[in-house]
Amino acid sequence: MKIVRQPQVLIGMLEGGEFVDKFQNELDATLKALTESAGPKGKASGHVTVKLALKVEAGMVTITPNLTSKKPEEEFGPSTFWVTEEGHLSTQHPRQSDMFDGPRDVSNREQA
Repeated sequence: MKIVRQPQVLIGMLEGGEFVDKFQNELDATLKALTESAGPKGKASGHVTVKLALKVEAGMVTITPNLTSKKPEEEFGPSTFWVTEEGHLSTQHPRQSDMFDGPRDVSNREQA
């Protein structure tokens, strides 16, 4: 009778030995994503979780592994817009829009 006493042996046997490769791939992908997110001097955190569901029935146990991970989400920088009186977005300040239309015609101005 072969008894499995060590968790690493059990994990290596799950799914006919294929689960451990999936686990390693997920760990590698998570570490790569964390390294890219942190940059040379930054920080990033995440996790890889292995969960084993156990079901005992008639003297047998069925073990179903589950693998999840949390990688850092890509962060996006803010963009600033103005809201017009009609409620539309504008890239120009609503009260300064004429300053971007070019020089104003001053030929009709009265002399003081």
